[in-house]
Amino acid sequence: MNINPDVFAFYKALAKNNNREWFEPQKARFKALEAEVKAFNEEVKAGLEATDEIEKVKMFRIYRDVRFSKNKTPFKTHFGISFHRKKPHLRGGYYMHIAPGDSFLATGFWDPNPADLLRIRKELEMDAKELRDIISAPDLKKTWGALQGDTVKTAPKGFAKDHPDIDLIRHKQFLFIKKFDDKTVLSSNFKNQVIKDYAAIRPFFDYMSSILTTDLNGVSLL
Repeated sequence: MNINPDVFAFYKALAKNNNREWFEPQKARFKALEAEVKAFNEEVKAGLEATDEIEKVKMFRIYRDVRFSKNKTPFKTHFGISFHRKKPHLRGGYYMHIAPGDSFLATGFWDPNPADLLRIRKELEMDAKELRDIISAPDLKKTWGALQGDTVKTAPKGFAKDHPDIDLIRHKQFLFIKKFDDKTVLSSNFKNQVIKDYAAIRPFFDYMSSILTTDLNGVSLL
């Protein structure tokens, strides 16, 4: 299954008419597109499950929560989809964002809980060589580029500012992002490209999963 070009046409029109008066007559059109994308997601899930365990696929609602936002437009202008790996033994997540002129894949750890973040940092404090080798490997680097994510300004509490691996320890997020143009998203190969790109991150996920399911002595926590 391919992404329908009308996805982009719909969201371009919605961006210019982001109100309920325009949306309501277009709701059936949107629901049809949403159903197609859900089917696409299931095909991606099936492809991932050849080498991974995906617990569920979540497709985010089009309705925005405007309660605490200055932007009061009621609708999102993109499809957002997350593929959840089977926890607790598999960590990390896959995200897909489909929007005209702004489609991308993201993967990694967006908001690790404090205990997990401390465990990762403690591991890196002891030895960060394995992570450096993984994120600099040619296949991962070619597919995903450099490690991204928010960092603290100097050093997390309890960690030395002059630690040789402080650049990694400073991370609050561990993310990889890959952008796509509209033509690629609409191509017949996009689904296979998504599956292939997600598969390339597995060494990073395997490393992080190993850390987050063991203590600093390597003893299983599960």
